[in-house]
Amino acid sequence: MESLNALLQGMGLMHLGAGQAIMLLVSLLLLWLAIAKKFEPLLLLPIGFGGLLSNIPEAGMALTALESLLAHHDAGQLAVIAAKLNCAPDVHAIKEALALALPSVQNQMENLAVDMGYTPGVLALFYKVAIGSGVAPLVIFMGVGAMTDFGPLLANPRTLLLGAAAQFGIFATVLGALTLNYFGLISFTLPQAAAIGIIGGADGPTAIYLSGKLAPELLGAIAVAAYSYMALVPLIQPPIMKALTSETERKIRMVQLRTVSKREKILFPVVLLMLVALLLPDAAPLLGMFCFGNLMRESGVVERLSDTVQNGLINIVTIFLGLSV
Repeated sequence: MESLNALLQGMGLMHLGAGQAIMLLVSLLLLWLAIAKKFEPLLLLPIGFGGLLSNIPEAGMALTALESLLAHHDAGQLAVIAAKLNCAPDVHAIKEALALALPSVQNQMENLAVDMGYTPGVLALFYKVAIGSGVAPLVIFMGVGAMTDFGPLLANPRTLLLGAAAQFGIFATVLGALTLNYFGLISFTLPQAAAIGIIGGADGPTAIYLSGKLAPELLGAIAVAAYSYMALVPLIQPPIMKALTSETERKIRMVQLRTVSKREKILFPVVLLMLVALLLPDAAPLLGMFCFGNLMRESGVVERLSDTVQNGLINIVTIFLGLSV
């Protein structure tokens, strides 16, 4: 009987919580949207499958070594961690102390958990390498830059206003989050509201990069919301376009006004980076990778590198990024 009881206690179903059950259903929904509806399948499929893996009870695939230690509830080990943090030896108090601790102290506690025999899950490792370091969004931006043709924009610079208008979504989302906080419906700090606001720009890599800097605790939710929102654009746009334009206007064929020279295309990413980075140095990492990718494309002298960034590299990083969030 003891063996049977131990077997039952080792089953994940015996430890399935309400939150995990809900997230498993959400993950299945994302997989269905990716496979059946083909909504952003390159991103929603790995995100959905990563959600399944991370919410399997007792598997601990998304837990760090320290989180695994806390989940194990060993009184002696909790006492050691609590003594280092000068707090009560219970999980709740330790988590509160860790939230207030410096990153260096958090790293010390993680290393201590490793010394006690705990190891981070594979998804936690993916997260640390791909997102925690900020590498994945930067590499994806490099790939996006290599796939972008600025010819139509350079031929008709007025279209830049269309892109600028899209940024109103960011401010609207930030104000929406702060409004919820003002009325006490949902509590958001200003950095959290700013991270949420990036969703309004419909730019997944930027949302992931900035949320990792401003509000790491909301990274997963922001990533799923951003890519789900982007995936729903084909459903959201048609009724709006039909309401605001006539059938004749929708049939207008857009043609490039003039031929853009190769020199213009090469100079554009260099000048763009210098102007923006000198004014806003914080934007240099993302914009720098984007402009570098575009320069590889337009220079025509590194075709192999450009092809690698556009295809193999960005696909590999997308897999790890999707599984990690």
